[in-house]
Amino acid sequence: MQKISLDAQAREQLERAASTSSGRSATTVYGGHEHTLRQTVLALTAGTSLAEHESPGEATLLVLQGRVRLTSGETTWEGRSGDLIVIPPARHALQAIDDAAVLLTVAKPG
Repeated sequence: MQKISLDAQAREQLERAASTSSGRSATTVYGGHEHTLRQTVLALTAGTSLAEHESPGEATLLVLQGRVRLTSGETTWEGRSGDLIVIPPARHALQAIDDAAVLLTVAKPG
């Protein structure tokens, strides 16, 4: 059994994001390309975004810290600490409103 502190991971990734020119940092905390399920802690500094991209399969975002905005087409969702956002199966983008850390959970299609 393995135990991971998401609070500690969020803090660490936010520190790393703040020290990079991209304003982003991420680490996979469970799974990976060889697994069906993958969970990644992703940190973005305020104003930083992930450009529009394809949906990787079934996916959710759990906001660990800060505030984010997920946009897909004309629809926008805002999330803050503790919110779970279901990522639509369509092109979407993510923007950090404040410094933010999220847990991205993806289940790749079999």
